[in-house]
Amino acid sequence: MNNLVIMRVFSEAYYMLKTQQTIREIAKVFNVSKSTVHKDLHERLYECDKELYKKIEQIMTYHKQVRHIRGGQSTKLKYLNNS
Repeated sequence: MNNLVIMRVFSEAYYMLKTQQTIREIAKVFNVSKSTVHKDLHERLYECDKELYKKIEQIMTYHKQVRHIRGGQSTKLKYLNNS
């Protein structure tokens, strides 16, 4: 793996640990696609650091568990703003 890619993977991982943000939010901060962030944190991080991967996986699992709630809140705000 390229050193720049490894640096990006660790930067994204530590940023997620620090801020607890979603993949979409991290993608905006690092100016890459959400697919890239997902691949970085799922595949590449596992190859580099399994302990850090476990911590990130817990955060990502939490985000999966609450995504239906966030989606409902977004829809509610959308319709309130359009009224």
